[in-house]
Amino acid sequence: MRVTAVTCVKNEGPFLLEWIAFNQLIGVTDHLFYSNDCSDGTDALLDALADRGLCQHLPNPAEGRNYQMEALKDARKQDIVINADWVWVADVDEFLNIHVGDHTIPALIDACGDPQAISVNFQFFANDGIETFKDAPVIGQFTRSHNPDMWCGESAIEVKSLVRHDFPLQYYGAHRPFQKGKARPEWADGSGRKVPHKFLIAANPRRIRRFPANGARAFATLNHYALRSLDSYLVKNDRGDVNRENRAFDDTYWRERNDPAWEDTSIQRYLPDLKAALVELKKDKEIKALHDASVKAHVAKRDELIGQPEYQDMQAQLRAASTLPPQEEAMLIELGLLEPAK
Repeated sequence: MRVTAVTCVKNEGPFLLEWIAFNQLIGVTDHLFYSNDCSDGTDALLDALADRGLCQHLPNPAEGRNYQMEALKDARKQDIVINADWVWVADVDEFLNIHVGDHTIPALIDACGDPQAISVNFQFFANDGIETFKDAPVIGQFTRSHNPDMWCGESAIEVKSLVRHDFPLQYYGAHRPFQKGKARPEWADGSGRKVPHKFLIAANPRRIRRFPANGARAFATLNHYALRSLDSYLVKNDRGDVNRENRAFDDTYWRERNDPAWEDTSIQRYLPDLKAALVELKKDKEIKALHDASVKAHVAKRDELIGQPEYQDMQAQLRAASTLPPQEEAMLIELGLLEPAK
C-alpha cells in the first residue's frame, strides 16, 4: 500500500524529521512537501531529504495568498499523488494517533472496512505552561488537551482526511476531499461509522469540515500540537500562516487551544520507535547538520523576537492568559460561576 502525505511548510525545520519519521512508523510511504519563503533552512533540509528519496520537495506554486489550496491543486498533477493508493493531507504539527491493530494506517483502513475516505477528528494539545523550545519529539512533550469530545463549547470538531485513489474527487480540501456532483462515496469517521450526511454532502457551511467527535474516535484521533512551546509559538506568530499570508495569531487562537483539562499519553506508544528512527536519520551527517542548523535558527529567531517590546508584551500576555477557552469563560461568567477578569 502506497500512502502519500501532502503538506505545506514555512520555517518548520526543527520539526520535519520527527513528522517524517512518525509518518513512516504509521505506514506513510511517500511525502510531498511544498515550501515557501523559508529562512530557517527548512528548504535546504527538505532538498537533502529529497536527494535521499525520503520526500519530494517543490516550491509552493501560489502567486496569491492561498498557499495551501494552490499547493493541493498542483499536487493532483504529481506522480507521487497520482500513483498513491491513499493520500493524507495534513500539517507538520498534526499526528495521526491510531488506536487499533498495530497502530498503522493499514490497520485503521481495515478496521473502517476499507472505505473511500476516512475523516479523523482533531484533539488540540495545550502548551500547558511549557515555555522553552526543546529539540525533542513533540509527541513526548505535550500530554494535555481539552476534553476530546468538546472543544470551545462545540461538540463538532474539525477533521483531516485520508482519501483513497478511487474517491470521486472534484478537489482536495485542507480538511476533507470534495466529491464530484451527486456522488456518494463510502466515507467513514474515526470509528468506522458513516460520516454524518450533511458533512458528506457539504450541506451545512458551519459543518463543512467538522462533525461531532463523541463516538467518532474509537480507531483514531488526530493529535494537533498547534501551540508547542511558548518559544515556538512566538516564532510561529512571526512567520504567519501557510494558509493565509501575513495572518497573525492573537491570544484567542492560543486560548482556544490551551485547555489542559484532559491528559492523554496514548500517542507515546510510538515514542521508543520514533526516537530510534530519529537516531537513524541523524546518522547521516549532512541531515543532522541541516537539522541542527534549523534548530539554531529557530532559537535565534526566538531571541531576536523577545528583544522586541511588542513580543515581550505578547509573551507576557500569553503567560497570563486564562487556560479556559474564551467561549467557556464567557458562559461561566454569564452563569455567575466565575468573576470577570479585572
